[in-house]
Amino acid sequence: MDRDRFWGLVEAARAMVDDTVADPDGVADALVKALSGMGAEEIVGFGVQFDLLQAEAYRWDLWGAAYLINGGASDDSFDYFRGWLVAQGQETWDAALADPDSLADVIDEDLDEDFEGFDGEALLAVGSEAYAAGAGSAKDFWGAVDAATPEAPDVPGGQTFDFDDEGEMHSRFPRLAALYLEE
Repeated sequence: MDRDRFWGLVEAARAMVDDTVADPDGVADALVKALSGMGAEEIVGFGVQFDLLQAEAYRWDLWGAAYLINGGASDDSFDYFRGWLVAQGQETWDAALADPDSLADVIDEDLDEDFEGFDGEALLAVGSEAYAAGAGSAKDFWGAVDAATPEAPDVPGGQTFDFDDEGEMHSRFPRLAALYLEE
């Protein structure tokens, strides 16, 4: 599966969800359903593209934006954030990688009080769930994906900076900081 096909599947899944910002799990569910009807090779291809995108987005600047809008971001939380970012589609993904502060265009300040953050953990399991539903075990899926993708980086790309330094956050993410940091 190439990247265009990957994003086409994501966009089709997004079309089935009313609010992808607040409901990335709905995108994940739609993707599992779509992928479950495909062959093992296509599902693994989806997993490979997902892993490649996750590695591409493993960057300090994007982590800083996730930290800011989620009020913190552990290693796992940053993984889940990148899953959420996939659920927002290619246009938002590309914009966020070009300029993480562009996420201010996506964020809705008036989210429901039950909103638990920009977390797309369910997106991380889409391929394995679809594969297990008809092509084999989740273990087989991850083995095939791991064999087809280069090893993920151990350290985020770019230059590290102090996420708790409000001046630094205002400087790097002026629009997001205006939404999430007190003056």
